[in-house]
Amino acid sequence: MATRNRTEVTEFVLLGLSSWPEIQPVIFGIVLAMYLVAVLGNALLVIVALSDPRLQTPMYFLLSQLSFIDIFLTTITVPQMLVHTLSVNKTISFNHCMIQLFFFMAVGSMEGHLLAAMAYDRYVAICDPLRYSTIISRHFCLRITLTSWVVVSLNSLLYSVLVTRLTFCGNQVTHFFCDITPLLKLSCTRPVVNEMLIFTEGVAVVVSPFFFILGSYARIGVAIARMHSVAALHRALSTCSSHILVVLLLYGSVIHMYLRPSSSYDLNQDRQVAIFYTVVTPMLNPLIYSLRNQEVKGALRRLSRKLHISGSFQPGSQANREWQHAS
Repeated sequence: MATRNRTEVTEFVLLGLSSWPEIQPVIFGIVLAMYLVAVLGNALLVIVALSDPRLQTPMYFLLSQLSFIDIFLTTITVPQMLVHTLSVNKTISFNHCMIQLFFFMAVGSMEGHLLAAMAYDRYVAICDPLRYSTIISRHFCLRITLTSWVVVSLNSLLYSVLVTRLTFCGNQVTHFFCDITPLLKLSCTRPVVNEMLIFTEGVAVVVSPFFFILGSYARIGVAIARMHSVAALHRALSTCSSHILVVLLLYGSVIHMYLRPSSSYDLNQDRQVAIFYTVVTPMLNPLIYSLRNQEVKGALRRLSRKLHISGSFQPGSQANREWQHAS
């Protein structure tokens, strides 16, 4: 392997989505619009899930956590990318880069763990409904959530520490944020330890929730096949369809990005895929859960009516003056 010049890197240059200056304003406008939709949509889902009395169930607690994760995930990467899109200075300090890497990997892994918990919730609800309230409780969901945060944080910390120990031959990152793959590409020597970690411990922490989801839906599929009631069959399918779609969106891009040999990486293609799971998927998740879920749509309508009534009876409003006059 050819020897590359070693330099002490104190900052990285994030090359962004494209090097063509003519399309930077277009990229800025599209990504900004998707980011705002993602943040506002997920924030609305969190508010509805936490405030509506009819949604005070474990499933909607987990859904609110998933929406919070989506806000966090897209905010870790997108605002900085938007600033760099219209800026000449596209640098990020070494320490800031490692912090971003840590939070991105932790939050991204946490999304998979939450989806696994939601799959287990659906499995118990469909396959063991009489014991659902005994098995799935708010305390159980809190315990699962906190345990998952500890696991993914330790995993992310391990990755981040190993990256800081690499010797870099260059500082130009072919990406719009500090991700593990383009940073490993800058290493002066092949990062064998890091690659082994991705395919061993990384598979255990990141991909094991996916296999757990597959197992849960295999059991659900068996239970659905045994249902003789058309109404029960339709209810079970409608309950799971949104979750299945979100799982496919997330793991389709994650498996393509990270679980393949480093020799097959195409950084130009990978940063385009990255925009999908950092912006597009968080934007689509609240739309999927609100449009395909009757309970969420009902809660949104109740919240809208409540805000409309509250606005109508604000002090000094026309409706309030008419009410006071009639009294």
